[in-house]
Amino acid sequence: MKKHFQSLLLSVVVVSCLHAHCSFAAEFPAKVETELQPLAAQVKRVVEMVGFLGAPLSSAEQSKLSAAFSNPQTGVQTIQEILDPHCLVGVHINPESRVKVAQGSAPPKLVRNGWRTFLVKVHNEAGVTAELRVESPHAKRLHGSPEDEVANRWLDIDLPNKQPLAKTLGGLGLEYRVIQLYSRDAGKREAKLSFNVGQGTQDIGFRNDVDILFEADDSRDVVFRVKDENNQPTTASFIIRDPQSHLYPSPGKRLAPDFSFHPQVYRADGESVALPDGTYTIEFSRGPESITKIQKVTIDDLHRELAFKVERWIDPSKTGWWSGDHHIHAAGCAHYEKPTEGVHAPDMMRHCLGEDVKVGANLTWGPCFDYQKQFFTGKDDKVSNYPYLLRYDVEISGFGSHQSGHLVLLRLKDQMFPGGDSKHHWPTLCLNSLRWAKKQGAVVGPAHSGWGLEVKSTELPNYEPAPFNGIGANEYIVDVTHHVPGPDGKMVPAVDFISTVDTPYVWELNIWYHTLNCGFRTRISGETDFPCIYGEKVGLGRSYVKLDGKLDYDQWCEGIRKGRNYVGDGKSHLMDFKIDGVAMGERGSELRLSKPKDVKISARVAARLDQIPNKVISKKHYSEKPYWDIERARIEDSREVAVELVVNGNLAARKKIVADGKPNDVSFNVNIPKSSWVALRVLPSSHTNPIFVLVEDKPIRSSRRSAEWCLAAVDRCWSNKERFIKADEKEDAKSAYAHARETYRDILSESYQD
Repeated sequence: MKKHFQSLLLSVVVVSCLHAHCSFAAEFPAKVETELQPLAAQVKRVVEMVGFLGAPLSSAEQSKLSAAFSNPQTGVQTIQEILDPHCLVGVHINPESRVKVAQGSAPPKLVRNGWRTFLVKVHNEAGVTAELRVESPHAKRLHGSPEDEVANRWLDIDLPNKQPLAKTLGGLGLEYRVIQLYSRDAGKREAKLSFNVGQGTQDIGFRNDVDILFEADDSRDVVFRVKDENNQPTTASFIIRDPQSHLYPSPGKRLAPDFSFHPQVYRADGESVALPDGTYTIEFSRGPESITKIQKVTIDDLHRELAFKVERWIDPSKTGWWSGDHHIHAAGCAHYEKPTEGVHAPDMMRHCLGEDVKVGANLTWGPCFDYQKQFFTGKDDKVSNYPYLLRYDVEISGFGSHQSGHLVLLRLKDQMFPGGDSKHHWPTLCLNSLRWAKKQGAVVGPAHSGWGLEVKSTELPNYEPAPFNGIGANEYIVDVTHHVPGPDGKMVPAVDFISTVDTPYVWELNIWYHTLNCGFRTRISGETDFPCIYGEKVGLGRSYVKLDGKLDYDQWCEGIRKGRNYVGDGKSHLMDFKIDGVAMGERGSELRLSKPKDVKISARVAARLDQIPNKVISKKHYSEKPYWDIERARIEDSREVAVELVVNGNLAARKKIVADGKPNDVSFNVNIPKSSWVALRVLPSSHTNPIFVLVEDKPIRSSRRSAEWCLAAVDRCWSNKERFIKADEKEDAKSAYAHARETYRDILSESYQD
């Protein structure tokens, strides 16, 4: 009788389960109703995240989503129809905040030694705003000890919850999240995935988990054979995509020396990348002096090695012009989970090699100072491999005088300002830091000069008052008027250069032009501020320094101090600039004339544009990145750019050249009626330093309006920066600013009327 009752009870339960659609087995949430506008906003962030992780939606899907975002009738349903096929699981949070999970329709395909990206659909009836969590007995502990590495833990899981996504659910009735899975093994593997939004939210009957049978494709360690134009082993940049545009290795889980915020990785000859069998499109290059090439490849049992040969369109180093980026960072900004520690010299060296940056200045700065200071030696780092040099120096940023303008300090012998062993005791007046640095023979100047000098004008020079309220070349307007003791006690200019290329060119060049018009001889240098202003790659802003002998870091910096360099994006080159035989950066960059006369200006110029215009860049306002790029110099839809002759900041002449990569001998004849500075530019792609032409031994005083602009700028700078200066430096600061005012008044009295 008892057995009969049990059988009857079981039958009732089974029938009830069938009539209730098997409530113990969760169903994927389909056709969820919710409001369109907040859903669209959240989905936009999801689309951005999967793109960042190297698994973008197709162009067709993105176009359909864009249309759905503005369709109040069918938008919500269309969004689900597009995204649901990408969902590995669906999570349902009922009104009592209980969680149940069902498998979605996305194929459960993984790859050995690689990450795959899926979506999670969350039907949130309770409006929960807690963090969605996932666990699995098959996932190893990310920070576990070796004994945790048991055979059953073959899986890693990550639910990205950083920008552009929020850490917690938004409380919407429907939203999508991103999930990434990594497989240690190839073949079929089953995993249990359990979701919750906090303790006690698991649904009765343990329906908050789902068992999924995965199949992981095998991957191969594919060897890259990388040769340069001379058929010698080299390092290059590689962007690897499958037919669905997924990036390999998956950016979201890269570790140094591969950076998670890059589409590219850098590989040297003989190194490898783990790839599953299949077809790939590989874009490769080696900095702006090379031609970007695309290679389609197949990986299978017969193809485990790939050959790449980099093709150059120019090599300035062959004629003694050595490229360098004086402003890169191994820590901070985009660097990893612990930007205050960042990465080490071998990682940054690889990136310099892959972008063909001959000299890299690895600057220690605020958030990473106390960790990165251990790598400073005052000499080339041991990872340097001639002709590629890496040196640790300092940027005053995030401490000390940084509110009045960040400072780049190159060629330091001692990285620590006297009085402490960290960043907390430095001067708040830039001039005091410059005095200390120049005493030890450093080469110094403001970083990312345009910040704080924003104007609306597009003219160069322009006379619009700049606010002087940022961290660029702000106190520079004062410091440029000062001389300080050098290593031998002789007085030298307090500022050697002004940094360019990593801020809008009008803002950074305008202040430089004005101070040159007042007779100061500050030079320019090119920088990237990697990975802060620019995280794409090192060397987006460069200096090309002419050296007569072997490349040397100290002499490269000295070349910047002397102005024996041009700057730019590396896509145009202004080499061998001379006036009547006097070369830029030699003999003080000075040509003396006994009277006004015509002079001959010559240079060897090369530039390279793609055949097809890039309207995305060319149509941008100059205040939008990329700030310097050869595409902005393109003349209409042609393949031509203009080489411009600049005299005292004004356009004096211009000649067109075809930007096909071939060098051109360009010359101008111009009359110099008064003492002037003269330079060449392909704007905004490259710019030379000036040659100073002195007529009848008179100083350059070419513009009363420039002198007036500089004099007024001192007061604007003081009104913004006074509050940041410590009490014990206040009198010193007042004296420094008063000296600048007096200097500009004297210059104004001597200047020519415009």
